[in-house]
Amino acid sequence: MSQNRQAAKDRLSARLDYEINLRAELEIMRLHEKIDRMRIADLVEKVEDLSKRLDRNG
Repeated sequence: MSQNRQAAKDRLSARLDYEINLRAELEIMRLHEKIDRMRIADLVEKVEDLSKRLDRNG
């Protein structure tokens, strides 16, 4: 009996660990996507700035 209860607790603990890890992985993926969008926006801004400078000087 005691072993069955412990096994059930272990399965529940493993399931909760899995779900927490999965949520953390999804959040990390979202953060990577957000950082990528921010970097792209920064690059676009720099290219636009350089283009304006070239137009004024060229």
